[in-house]
Amino acid sequence: MRFDIITIFPKIFDSYFGESIVGRAVKDELIKIKVHNLRDWTDDNHKTVDDKPYGGGAGMVMKIEPVFKAVEAAKQAPKRRVILFSAKGKKFTQADARRLSAYGQLILVCGRYEGVDERVAQYVADEEISIGDYVLTGGEIPAMIVVDSVSRLLPGVLGKEESLAEESFIQEGYLEYPQYTRPEEFQGWKVPETLLSGNHKEIEKWKEENSRNVKRNEH
Repeated sequence: MRFDIITIFPKIFDSYFGESIVGRAVKDELIKIKVHNLRDWTDDNHKTVDDKPYGGGAGMVMKIEPVFKAVEAAKQAPKRRVILFSAKGKKFTQADARRLSAYGQLILVCGRYEGVDERVAQYVADEEISIGDYVLTGGEIPAMIVVDSVSRLLPGVLGKEESLAEESFIQEGYLEYPQYTRPEEFQGWKVPETLLSGNHKEIEKWKEENSRNVKRNEH
C-alpha cells in the first residue's frame, strides 16, 4: 500500500510516521508513505497556494491548480483513491478503513485556510472525508488517522493478526470487552474474578457478554 500526502506542512508528519507500528511498517516496506509539499506545484516566486474567495468572505481559499498538479504527479497505482479532507465530508469509520485498505494507493489532500476550491471536490477527489463534527486547522491530523487506521489492517503490519479479530468496530455497534492486566488489585480496584478463574469457557462467556452494548463513558 502506498500513501501520498499533499500538504503545505510536510514536516508535521516526520515524527509520527517514524515511530511505533506505522514506522515499523515503513521500515519493513509493508507500506510506503510519501509526503508532498503542495508549494512545489506552484508557478510564482512566492509559492502561492491560496487566494481570495470569489463572492467575498473571510480568509483565503486553496487554489485548484497546484492541488490538481500535485495529485496528477502522485498517481502511481492503477487501483487508487483520492481523498480530500473536508468538514462536509462523510464521517470516517472503521468500515471506511477496511474499504480503503483494498486499494493500492491512497492520495490524501490536506486542506488549510478557509477551505479548498470546490472544484477539487467535484473533479479531482474521489471522495471527501471528515473525522468528526468539529473544526481543525488543517487536514494533516486526519491524514495521520487514515494512514494509521488503514495500515494496521494490512497483512503483516500488526504483530499478531488475531489482534484484529476481537477489537472494537469489527462490526457495527461492536465494542471490545474491557481489558485488565497485573496487579490483580490496585487502590482497592479489583480485576473481575472470572478473568482470574482459569475457566476458559467462563472467560469466553464473560468476554462475549461484556462486548455487547458497551457504551463509551460520557462526561
